[in-house]
Amino acid sequence: MDQLLSAICDGTSTGDTAMRLNRARVSLYRSIIDTGWFDIEGAKTIMVGPNEAGKTAVLQALQQVNPPSGIPKFDALRDYPRSKYNDITTQRVDPKTVMVVQVEFDLDDDDRASLPESMRSAKYLRGRRLDNTAWEDLSDAPQVPTYAAIEKDLTRLCTHIDSRVEATTPGEPAPSAGLRAITIGWTSSTTIDGERAAALKAWLDKALLLIDESNETEEKRYDGIVAAAKIHLDRAAALAVLEKRVPIFVLFNNYFRVKPLIQLDHLAQRLSTNVLDDTQYDYGNVCLLKLLGFTVHELSDLGKAAAPPANNPAALQIYRDQLDKRSYQLNAASVQLTDEIRSVWRPREGRAEADKLRIQADGQYLKVVVEDDLGVEIELHQRSEGFQWLVSFFVVFFAEAAGKHRNAILLLDEPGLSLHGLKQREFRSTLSRLSESNQAIYTTHSPFLVGPDELDLVRVVEMTDRKTGTKVHTTVASGDPAALLPLQEALGYDLAQSLFTQERNLVLEGLTDYWYVEATAALLHAAGLISLNEKIALIPAASAGKVVYYATILYAQNFKVAALLDSDSSGEQAARQETLIHTLGNKGILRTKDAYSGPVTNPEVEDLLRETLVKVAKDALGVDTTAQAKAHPDRPIIDLFSSVIGGFSKYKLAKAYVRWTRDHVANDLTDVEREQFKTLIDKVNKALK
Repeated sequence: MDQLLSAICDGTSTGDTAMRLNRARVSLYRSIIDTGWFDIEGAKTIMVGPNEAGKTAVLQALQQVNPPSGIPKFDALRDYPRSKYNDITTQRVDPKTVMVVQVEFDLDDDDRASLPESMRSAKYLRGRRLDNTAWEDLSDAPQVPTYAAIEKDLTRLCTHIDSRVEATTPGEPAPSAGLRAITIGWTSSTTIDGERAAALKAWLDKALLLIDESNETEEKRYDGIVAAAKIHLDRAAALAVLEKRVPIFVLFNNYFRVKPLIQLDHLAQRLSTNVLDDTQYDYGNVCLLKLLGFTVHELSDLGKAAAPPANNPAALQIYRDQLDKRSYQLNAASVQLTDEIRSVWRPREGRAEADKLRIQADGQYLKVVVEDDLGVEIELHQRSEGFQWLVSFFVVFFAEAAGKHRNAILLLDEPGLSLHGLKQREFRSTLSRLSESNQAIYTTHSPFLVGPDELDLVRVVEMTDRKTGTKVHTTVASGDPAALLPLQEALGYDLAQSLFTQERNLVLEGLTDYWYVEATAALLHAAGLISLNEKIALIPAASAGKVVYYATILYAQNFKVAALLDSDSSGEQAARQETLIHTLGNKGILRTKDAYSGPVTNPEVEDLLRETLVKVAKDALGVDTTAQAKAHPDRPIIDLFSSVIGGFSKYKLAKAYVRWTRDHVANDLTDVEREQFKTLIDKVNKALK
C-alpha cells in the first residue's frame, strides 16, 4: 500500500490507451479450477452470483494481468487451490507452468496503426502464471513459419541462382553452399526466428543480386521467402508496442473513505515516513488532495506561511496569489463533486435542491462539510453511510482516473452496498457513464445495479461443487437458482414498475422479442425514419401462452394493451384464445406476418431481420449459414439456425444482435428489413394511440 500511495503522490501516468478487454479466462486460483473463456463487454460487464461463488476471486486474478505497483502478487501457498496444493509441494506441478489468468484484447485503429502492417489484423493475448511471470502472444496474425514451409522454395531459388553463377562466373562457389552452412541441423519443425531468421535474411540480401529480374516466378518466390523470414521481427515489434499500451487493472474491493477532517502536517509526516496509522483514510485523503491539484506538503506549507510585512507589496502579492489559487481550486473541486453527487443523490420531495459539498482549508486543517438546503454546514462523517461512501467513491475515482489509472480497467467488487436501492439504480447510470472511458467489470448481488436492458451485459458466476470450482457463464444460464436471483429480482421490479405506470403497453412473447423490437426501434429512431411512441412500455411475457395473463391484468387496470405474437404454431394458438380476443379485440392482436413481406409462411420476429441475423450469426457465433438461408428462403430463420448450429441459443443470437446495433446504424439493415420494422412500429403505434 505504501508503494501505491507513492505512485499516486508522484502523479505519474501510464498514458492513453484505447485497447479494450474482449474476453478472459481464470484457472487454478483459489476456488477456481477453470472458469472457461467468458466474454467481456466493451464498456461495462456485470457479474452476478451467490456468496462463495468466486466473483471476488475472478476480479483478483484479473487484476494481476497488469496491476498497479505495490499490489501483492500471486503466492502459490495462498492462491493455488488448497485441495491441489500437494501437487506443488511434491513438485508434480511447477508454478512456472501454471497459467492463472489469460485475457484477449481488441485493438482499435490507433493501436493497429502503431503495428507493422502484417500484424494489424491481430488480437493481443496476455496473461500471468503462478510464478508471476507474464506472457503475451498475438492471435489472428501471421505465425512464425517453420523450415518445412519454405524449404522447397529455397531449393528452387538456389537452383536458379546457382545456375546463373555457373553460367556467368564458372568456378565461383555456388550460393547454395552458404545456405547449407546456415541450415545445418534444421528440421521440418525448426521455426524461422531469432538468429536463424537473421542469418537467412542476410543470405537472401546477397542472393537478391543474383536473381534474373525478368524472371517473375523467381522474384515472387524470393519475396515470399523474405516475408517469411521477417514475420518474427514484425511479431516482436508488435508485442513490444502493445505491451506498453496495456491498461492497468485497478481493483476496488475495499472502498477507501475520505476523512472529514484532515490534519495536513500529520498526514505529510506519515507519508514522508511511510508510517500510516489509518491506511484506508490516508489513501482516500491522498486522492482528495490529488483531485484538488495539491500535494499534502504544499497545502501544509501554505497553512504555516505567515503574511509578509505590509511594506513588501511584491511578497504580499505572491502570498495572496497562493491563497487565491488554493481557494479557487478547492471551490472548483467542490463544484465538481457536488454535480456528481447530485446526479445520484437527488433531493427529496419538497426540498429545493440537493446538498452541496464544500472543501475548506484553514491553517493545518482540510475539512469536508455538507451544506444542506437551510445553509447549515455538517461534517461529512455525520451524514449517512451511503452518502459518505458515494462522496468517497467519486473522490477516489476522479483522482485515479485523472492520473495514474486513466483509461484503466476498473474492477469493482460490490459497489454501492450502503446505498438505498433507488439510489443504486441511479448509481447504475453513473457506472455506465464512467465505463465509456474506463472499461468496468463489477460484481453485485443487488437487482438495482442490473438494468432490465442490461441482461446481455451479465455474466453469471456459480460454483455447483468444489471439485468443479467456479464457472463464469457468458449466457444467462446457471444450475444454481441463487445465481440468477439478482436478474429475476431486477426483471420483477422493472416489470412491477412498468405494469402499473404506463398507460400504453405492448406485450411480447419473450425477452428476445423485447430486445429485437427495442434495439431496432432505437436504430430507426436515430435515423429519423420512425419512432416507437415513447409512452409505450414493452412487456416481455415468458411465452406465447402467458401473453393472455399479462394482457388481462393490464386491461383490468384500464390501460391500453396490445400483444405482438409470432405467426408460428404457438403464436397462432395464443391468438385464437377467446380470452385474449375478448380482452384486446382483433385490432389489439398484432402478428409478425402483418409486417413481414417474405416467403416464410409462419414468420417470427427474427424473420423480420433475416439477412442481418445471418451476418450476426456468422460474426458472433462463428457459423456461416448464408448458403443455407439462400437455398431455403421460405424456411423460418430460427428453424434453419437450429438445424445448422449445434447447441443453438435464441438468447445468444439476440444478445449478439443487441451488440451489433450499438456499432451500426439503420442503413446497415437491408431495405426490406427497414420497411418491415417501419410497418411493425407503425401498427404498434396505431394500436396503442
